[in-house]
Amino acid sequence: MPPASSNKLSYVAFVCVVLGALALGGTATADTPASSGGAVFLPPPPPPKKAKIVDGRALVPAGAPSRVRRVIEAANRLVEKPYRYGGGHKRFGRRLDNGYDCSGAVSYALYGGRFLLSPLPSGALMNWGQSGPGRWITVYAHGGHAYVVVAGLRFDTSMRDPDAPGPGTGPRWSKSLRKSSAFVARHPRSY
Repeated sequence: MPPASSNKLSYVAFVCVVLGALALGGTATADTPASSGGAVFLPPPPPPKKAKIVDGRALVPAGAPSRVRRVIEAANRLVEKPYRYGGGHKRFGRRLDNGYDCSGAVSYALYGGRFLLSPLPSGALMNWGQSGPGRWITVYAHGGHAYVVVAGLRFDTSMRDPDAPGPGTGPRWSKSLRKSSAFVARHPRSY
């Protein structure tokens, strides 16, 4: 009769083979793409009118709803602010913070359009508003980062356009959109 340790080793090997076979059954084949485990990236639809960037600030497109205009104007106030972890998470008021992190900047922009009453962290923005991309405004969030696309332009604290003015970090407008399956798309109702 084999020793008990040999039986345990055989059992562990058997469990590993079974678990490995189960894992292989769920892997991608040539017909099905591999999943990153994140949400599927949903780009926003083209807005009815696309904004333009002049001197680092977004110009409100003609015909944009007033709340969209106010979001753009609020975001424009932050354009040359530096990145600061935790920045923008104080109670909203008349005075701007010295710097803004990603969710603080997105929250302030949404506050400008009266879509938020107080700042939210990135994780909470994952459940804010309605699911999916919006027509004028789409917030993209995951537990560690958030940005917003307004009238076809991205307002973000990272991956900025090389010609963006101001410090090398902080909230800026960008013509290029990010592609990431890690973000959840959310939007305000009717926008």
